[in-house]
Amino acid sequence: MTTKIIFDTDPGIDDAMALLFIEASPALDLLAITTVYGNADIETTTRNALYLKQRFGLAAPVYQGTDKPLLRPRNPSPTFVHGVNGLGDVELTGLVPALHEAKPAHQAIIDLARQHPGEVVLCAVGPLTNLALALQADPEVASLLKSVVVMGGAFGLAGKPGNVTPVAEANIWNDPEAADQVFTAPWPVVVVSLDVTTQVVMSPTYMDDLEGRAGEAGAFLNAISKPYAAFYGDRDGVVGCCVHDAAAVAYVIDPSLFGLRRGSVRVVTEGIALGQTCLKAEGELFGPSAWDDQPIQAVTVTVDEARLLRLYRETMAG
Repeated sequence: MTTKIIFDTDPGIDDAMALLFIEASPALDLLAITTVYGNADIETTTRNALYLKQRFGLAAPVYQGTDKPLLRPRNPSPTFVHGVNGLGDVELTGLVPALHEAKPAHQAIIDLARQHPGEVVLCAVGPLTNLALALQADPEVASLLKSVVVMGGAFGLAGKPGNVTPVAEANIWNDPEAADQVFTAPWPVVVVSLDVTTQVVMSPTYMDDLEGRAGEAGAFLNAISKPYAAFYGDRDGVVGCCVHDAAAVAYVIDPSLFGLRRGSVRVVTEGIALGQTCLKAEGELFGPSAWDDQPIQAVTVTVDEARLLRLYRETMAG
């Protein structure tokens, strides 16, 4: 049985890796691609989603989402990570993307959840603004989705507390108010955080092998990964690129790849710790706090790197 999935994304190099992973997986049925600002502005991320759809023959429609956070100005695009065009500045040749659907992304999420109640996993790998807008427009959506799987956050459980500040991960930092709304809504959330995504590295040798196995998609992903890997090498000394967004997809396919810790999750929305994700583990006892009476969610704390990399390679190779 396949899992119905909506992919909320800001393509993005690792987003492209994750999207083509979804498309290649026989375990997943991609219902829609919803775009959001983040790795680039909304026009660029939507263009990239449409480009990937057309170049690689994806059937799922593309719905454009919001261009800014709920309450604050949009942060500058990280061109030093993803390039000016969002896809490593690899030339996007040969195809002219079609137009996105007229319906806004948050409404598409609501409508698909109502069309398939209890069946759809919403996998979100960018800022969580579209999800918060869906909750605001129709709070019942929280009871209609099967689950929400988020690539984001950092809990310091594996020595990685942040990637844009000492304590904040980029997706959460880009709209902390939206993230706090998503984590405290009454739907089941799994947070696939930097604590695990930085433990899974696609080396240059791995990417060369992927190109040999996965045809045109493998060649494209290898090309766009090179500037991404250069960034990680210069900043962190990593030989290769961290898997990030594809790890969230891997969780949807095979949750047994990960170990979890459960508890209530809040996001800091002001001050020097803006965007920090804070877990109160289930069963811990404190005095009254902002974590009280909040939904119990799940946070990834361990990952089987070898199995995840094998799953990605074998899935992409078909």
